[in-house]
Amino acid sequence: MRFQVTPAKVKTATVTVPGDKSVSHRALMLGSIAEGRTRVSGFLAGEDCLATLTAMRALGVDIQQPSETEMSIDGVGLHGLSAPASNLDLGNSGTAMRLMTGLLCGQPFDCVLSGDHSLNGRPMGRIIKPLSAMGATINSRDGKPPLEIRGTDQLHALDYQMPVASAQVKSAVLLAGLYAKGTTSVTEPAVTRDHTERMLGSMGVTVISDGGHISLQGGQALRGCDVMVPADLSSAAFVMLAAVLADDADIEIKNVGVNPTRTGVIDILQGMGADISLQNPQLLGQEPVADIRVRSSELHGGVVDPALVSLAIDEFPVLFVAAAAASGTTEFSGIGELRVKESDRIAAMSEGLRVLGIQVDESADGAVVHGGRFGGGTVQSHGDHRIAMSLAIAGSVASAPVVVEDVAAVDTSFPGFCECMAAIGVEIALKSSQ
Repeated sequence: MRFQVTPAKVKTATVTVPGDKSVSHRALMLGSIAEGRTRVSGFLAGEDCLATLTAMRALGVDIQQPSETEMSIDGVGLHGLSAPASNLDLGNSGTAMRLMTGLLCGQPFDCVLSGDHSLNGRPMGRIIKPLSAMGATINSRDGKPPLEIRGTDQLHALDYQMPVASAQVKSAVLLAGLYAKGTTSVTEPAVTRDHTERMLGSMGVTVISDGGHISLQGGQALRGCDVMVPADLSSAAFVMLAAVLADDADIEIKNVGVNPTRTGVIDILQGMGADISLQNPQLLGQEPVADIRVRSSELHGGVVDPALVSLAIDEFPVLFVAAAAASGTTEFSGIGELRVKESDRIAAMSEGLRVLGIQVDESADGAVVHGGRFGGGTVQSHGDHRIAMSLAIAGSVASAPVVVEDVAAVDTSFPGFCECMAAIGVEIALKSSQ
């Protein structure tokens, strides 16, 4: 499938985007090992989260889906999961692969986690190392999936100094820590998203967080609760950018998660001159949400603070497009993590922007983007949902039509992307590839 993007005028509108992917994954996993029922509303019914749903059902959990965005999970307790009848296929989801490895490495049964071609090519050594230090046995294909997890009930606590900031690694270690003897701790070199800690807390687990040092005692029981999933800020970022780049737009996005460990994209865009404000702040459970108002703005380049990288790691494809539309040059550094996502996102965005007439200078862990005007052309997404959507937004203000190839993966995180964009006036047609 491909996107065919025709430059169009963005209009004033109020929209919503689908539920937060990170929170939806965690609601399924933690609700499954809680005692009692967990009711989830606002669930993201994208392919990644549906893969987690299928896996948890295969592990013996009764999960009902009253509607597309609602889940009712009858938790089996900390030690109630059962051996799956076959390998667990996690599709394209790195979040599911890494978190479930932490969840399953302390179970009394063996299991195998695999994924699609893309996921099976992604590095998992960063979770295998600390989990192995806790006593887990995980066999891999040179550090990549499929992962063969050998059952054990002998995990022991670990005090882990993370070499690279990663919420997925942190979460994997903390989930394994629930099954370990003693107190498991993680120290992160930079703040990362804390959805796992917040949801564990809402389910009755005592998690101590002190200046980047997070710890929990093994063996704590989780209690089922109601989880209201906020709209996904990562998805909202595409709407935000379309509004910022438009000539005269005023867009409001309702009930978006604005967890402070996730709002780097807002901070960076505001620093580039974007008119973005948060309105009607409130809490959904332990997750802060707000309506985001965005108005058309003139962007300027600059040096992006590396301290904000971990707070915006999934939004850098969007930020590359913002930088390309800004005056002057924008310098990104400390973003080497992007090279091991669903694609090499530094290389993929640099390639796509060059096709559209933008100069980009790559480095090992960064890039310098020279602002300009987008021309038309055909660009490759490399099967990466965020690359596809980001380049589509570039097409919304290009001087000629833009075609984005291989966009099927967009449904993993943003089902209804084209319809949402149409609601604000962006013309993106989904076509069959020739």
